[in-house]
This record gives sequence, C-alpha cells and structure tokens, in this order.
Amino acid sequence: MRIAIALYDRFKLLIHEVAKFGAVGAVGLVVAWGGTNLLHFGLGMGPLTSNTIATVAATTLAYIGNRYWTFRHRADSGLGREYFLFFVLNGVGLLIQLLCIGFTHYTLKLDDQFSYNVALAVGIGLGTLFRFWSYKKWVFLPPQLPKVDAHTGLPSPGEVTAPDSLKGTFTGWIRGDAAHASRAQSNGDRGEQRPSPSLHGPGRPGAHRRRIS
Repeated sequence: MRIAIALYDRFKLLIHEVAKFGAVGAVGLVVAWGGTNLLHFGLGMGPLTSNTIATVAATTLAYIGNRYWTFRHRADSGLGREYFLFFVLNGVGLLIQLLCIGFTHYTLKLDDQFSYNVALAVGIGLGTLFRFWSYKKWVFLPPQLPKVDAHTGLPSPGEVTAPDSLKGTFTGWIRGDAAHASRAQSNGDRGEQRPSPSLHGPGRPGAHRRRIS
C-alpha cells in the first residue's frame, strides 16, 4: 500500500494530466468519429475529406479543453503561438489517421463501414499518443521556464533560476570560497603580512659559516 501511495505521489501530476487529457480526448473522439461517419456515410463525402473536416472541428474543442483544464497549470506562452503549434501537431496526428484509413481503403480495398472504423480507431489511437507527448513538449510548456525577451528571443537573465534538483549542490563550495575570500579581504585591510626572514638572525646567509681566523 505504501509503495502505491509513494508511486502516486511521485506521478500525481502526470496521472491527473493523463486523466484530464483522456476526458477531453473522449469528447474530441465523439466529434471526430461521429462527424467522420456522418460526413462520409451520411452526406457522401470522400473518406479522407470527411475525416479531415471532423478532425479540425475536434481539434478546436480539444485545444480549448486542454488549455483551460488539462494544462492550465502550465505556462501561458501566447494564444497565437499555442494555437498554431496545436494545429500543426494535430496535423501530424491527422496524417497518422489518414495513413491508416488510406492504407485500408485504397491499398487493402476494404471499403465497408466496419473496416473503415477499425482503421479510424487505430489511427486515432496512434495519433492520440503522439498528441499527448507533443503537447507537453512543445505547446503547453512547464511553468518554471523563464520568460523570453521579445527582442533577443533569449531567457531574461533575472528570470533564470537553478532547477530544484541542483539547488544546494554547490552550496558548500560557495560558502567555503566566500569564507576564504572574506578572510583574505580582512587580512588585506589590516595590512597583515607574513614575516620575512631576519637579516641578523640565524636564518641570514652565512650565519653558520665557520669564522676563518
């Protein structure tokens, strides 16, 4: 039981994201699947055209759900940028679906409704896996990323912080270097110097030479 709780605590955020993404995806699936069948078998549109139109409508709904529910805790990098990338990545997901449908319909010559929906299910499944991975990587960015300067395109220096995994790694070294620098500064302020050898003491050159009479 404790192992299960520990695993849940470790992957809690991912579990919540997957659950919400699945719920949004279920709504999008109804729109994509129902719209594709309605347009293709109900209105007589082509198999690829039907899936394209239905997928575009489902994509818009999916973006709204994922932006304002699934990944709302992630950084908001701009509606225009996110929406553009969202549609580009969904275009890749759509291409995966179309390849599955096209292979079944045109290569295997299986144009019945059952075969069409099996190909659609496989394509949607593969496309969904790609979408979830790509959304997290490129669209809805982690909240700890620094702000980007609009002129240079680089992170603002004041916003760059060390990740939590590295915090405290060099603390001991930094403290040690700071203490050493402080002691050196203090010695310099007091004018302390190491004593030099006396010219008249036993350490002067020739002090131990034998006197020649």
